[in-house]
Amino acid sequence: MSAMPDQTDTKPPEAPTAAPVGAGRNLLFLREEELRLAQDLLFFGYRDFTAGADAILAELDMGRAHHRVLHFVGRRPGITVGDLLGILGITKQSLGRVLTPLIDDGYVLQSTGRNDRRQRLLSLSPRGEALERRLFERQREWVMRAYREAGPVAVEGFRRVMRGLMGPEARAQLERLERPADRPASPRPSALAAAAPATARGAAPSHGHPGTIHPQRNG
Repeated sequence: MSAMPDQTDTKPPEAPTAAPVGAGRNLLFLREEELRLAQDLLFFGYRDFTAGADAILAELDMGRAHHRVLHFVGRRPGITVGDLLGILGITKQSLGRVLTPLIDDGYVLQSTGRNDRRQRLLSLSPRGEALERRLFERQREWVMRAYREAGPVAVEGFRRVMRGLMGPEARAQLERLERPADRPASPRPSALAAAAPATARGAAPSHGHPGTIHPQRNG
């Protein structure tokens, strides 16, 4: 009987092609010991970076999943549920368990899309903005201290490394977040080509919609 595949059988995102590095000591950071150190740094840095916000969230019976929703809804007011699902990489059911109490408790507002009434657009209420700001300020001090200690050259290197850790889809999502809300993205040729045959065939509209969610509480 063949062994059942696990998550390690999934093909990871393609790593971006890097420029060749010089020989000699410049390659020392590619040794296994240095790469394991990178894993340690990511773990401990993230642990302490999130600790202050975690304490605030715990007081409100919330966790990091709630923080992620507050963060990205705050970063892009009017974000669709479908786009939020794509960023978080979770199912509608998982998002519903987090989004429902945030809406019920008055932290997140949900409205209908102007052009497509099946869409649900999310934004923070004044109460949600205040909480998101409180969480941000706790983490901002942590990042500012690290940036000051490291200096501008190291900060730029850090950003390049973090972008290098992202796959193509994550980079595209980050670019959309950084783009001003009033500047639309250029349509991708592949997306236009894929949509054309379906229109020509007169395909029936789908009854579902990626931007619609009906979150429910568990229990």
